[in-house]
Amino acid sequence: MTIMEPRTIPARRGAPPPVIRLRPYQAEVARAVLDSVLNRRGLTFTVEMARQAGKNELSAYLQMVLLLRNAARGGAIVKAAPTFQPQALISIQRILQRLGENGLNSISRLDKGHILHVGRCRATYLSAHPTSNVVGQTADLLLEIDEAQDVSADKFNRDFRPMAAAQNATTVLYGTAWRSDSLLEQVKSTERLTSTQRPYDSAVPIRHFRYDWQDVARHNPPYGSFVEAERQRLGEQHPLFRTQYALLSIDENTRLFNRGQIVQLHGDHPRQEIPRPGAVYVAGLDLAGAPVAISEPEWGASGTVARDETVLTIGEVIAADDGGEPQVRVVQHFHWRGTPHGALTEQLTDLLKNVWRVRRVAVDATGIGEPTAAALHRRMGQTVQPIVFTQQSKSRLGFGLLALVNAGRLRLYADDQSTESTAVRHQLRHAQAKHNANRTMNFYVPEREGHDDYLVSLALLAHASTQEGGVRKAVGRSHSSN
Repeated sequence: MTIMEPRTIPARRGAPPPVIRLRPYQAEVARAVLDSVLNRRGLTFTVEMARQAGKNELSAYLQMVLLLRNAARGGAIVKAAPTFQPQALISIQRILQRLGENGLNSISRLDKGHILHVGRCRATYLSAHPTSNVVGQTADLLLEIDEAQDVSADKFNRDFRPMAAAQNATTVLYGTAWRSDSLLEQVKSTERLTSTQRPYDSAVPIRHFRYDWQDVARHNPPYGSFVEAERQRLGEQHPLFRTQYALLSIDENTRLFNRGQIVQLHGDHPRQEIPRPGAVYVAGLDLAGAPVAISEPEWGASGTVARDETVLTIGEVIAADDGGEPQVRVVQHFHWRGTPHGALTEQLTDLLKNVWRVRRVAVDATGIGEPTAAALHRRMGQTVQPIVFTQQSKSRLGFGLLALVNAGRLRLYADDQSTESTAVRHQLRHAQAKHNANRTMNFYVPEREGHDDYLVSLALLAHASTQEGGVRKAVGRSHSSN
């Protein structure tokens, strides 16, 4: 079948053909996939498109083509996503909308909330979560895996790949980059797929399609403007920008900051003993956990046993002269070790409320930090933002911290050789990032290098600065569907 502009797909006999509109890069994928399906080639394709470039729109149109072509004789499509709600549900809503736009509601029906029938042909939408029960499903036309970088390779190989076996169905895996060991990367490697980067005169069909944000922007200039703003906001080296827009995979474990980012963090402003009149201050507070003894001494404390500390980081929000994003300057650190809960709460309240008069303080309210965070919230109201650390919430803190650093909007006071200055710089140099399979990130300092209390306090400060003082939110965000 030829796809032309305006691109049309054949419907049942006597019905007007529904109109579909695909950009050239989407049409290139559609031709290859439909050729494989219609000619029973049983090929496997991987499709990497930058976030919001239209891969799910492409998927909906492929499904509509095949459902209509096979409405009389029957057939089965299976599409899976990492979660049923919202991801698979969004795909169902999208295909129903496209059918409705083309006046095809009368020949389609949704059964059990996840099986779409068009005549005798059906498309089944499933969750690819590791615990989902999908046994017994078959795909004799097309098997699609959405956000394949977030799907377990074991789950795919055990439960989904066999669905295509009986009729040698075509398989398409969609997604963006993430870790180098993701399902998408594994399939590209094991299948030795021919890429869109191959010479155009090659007789070998393309089986790996890759369109980063610049490829998409050539056909959609407003999209390019949006992503360019994201590059400025997040920084080109931000994990979310690299993977979701530049389509560059990252290692599972790596340093949180490279050498250039460490240099960016170094400021030349002096440490402040007292607040400046009229200045806007925010803070991050990491509350000490239970004492932990380790065999190696901590930084700058030769012969002592490392113990977690409560660390308060104070930052001043500085308006940009050109009206752009404000800068956050770290101006002071405070730390406590072994201070009783009541006394610590009193000191923190006085410093935050009466001395520095912070606009916002983000507080680690995890575990034994919860009582102190709650006490501060009772005394200071909405100025205090308690944050309970989960995989998701800590990931947002890490991505937000990286965004401010990459944009050059976060600076430490000039190194004064103090214990606090030494500690924070040590932790920044040794901070590690672990990129999880579900596109979240954990950040920490390895135990052999001490603790991460100054690092976490700095991340909380960065978060607080996005809530107050005119600094717009700068955390990275990931999208479940497009």
